[in-house]
Amino acid sequence: MVTRRLKQILVAMLAAGTIASASESGILSYRAQRSFDSGKFAKGYGQLERALLASRKEADLLSEARVLIAMAQIRTMSLDLDFADSLLSIVRENVLDNSTRIQLAKTKVALLSDRNKFSDAVRICDSYNEKSLKSADENVQAAFYGGCAIAYTANRDQSRASESFKMLGKRTDKDGGFYAFTAARMADLSNKDNADSLYRVAEEKAIKANKPYNTANILYLRSQLKSVSKKEATDLKLRCKNAFELMGLPNNAKRCGE
Repeated sequence: MVTRRLKQILVAMLAAGTIASASESGILSYRAQRSFDSGKFAKGYGQLERALLASRKEADLLSEARVLIAMAQIRTMSLDLDFADSLLSIVRENVLDNSTRIQLAKTKVALLSDRNKFSDAVRICDSYNEKSLKSADENVQAAFYGGCAIAYTANRDQSRASESFKMLGKRTDKDGGFYAFTAARMADLSNKDNADSLYRVAEEKAIKANKPYNTANILYLRSQLKSVSKKEATDLKLRCKNAFELMGLPNNAKRCGE
């Protein structure tokens, strides 16, 4: 469900040379990243919509594609999966550079994983190798490897899951929140006893980094663990529901309340 840390997703695509920061679409995209990073999803998505219009005014097909992918990522995170799919369907793949192509693949993996179509997700992962990923931005590589590590785990391919997780560790901070979350999610999907303790580590890192979406998402996942008591699960769901409501994410809040 959760893909790469939102800040790294958008910084890698929209700030670090992937969209010209001097352009109107680039400026709006950067502002959107800042909004998402602070949990202001409605404001951030509105900025991305404006960035999309700006990219079309600029007649820049690559910038348009990057904004569409960013919008699809946010729609996936907000559990609006059909809308996310429709956004990805209009991306012109023939105009993409390698980093953006990998980001598109990573976004498709996340969307398919959220639909529990893990066999389809790993087929995308299998279509890329270290050589084809090497020229992509390192944050994009990390996002791809993290998403694939989770998809492989869910698909019961532990060998490839371990390899993807190892590659993730080479491209991101092992003390960071995304690495911790990926380890926890893999343990959860493997029904390991240490899943909750690993989620707690990731939760602490998300709180310290002021990543409200990540924190709320972890609360939801922890509430689904069989090892968590009914009383604690109820409390986790309430905290999760309140957080997502305040972020303006009704689908996520509804899921927490179920």
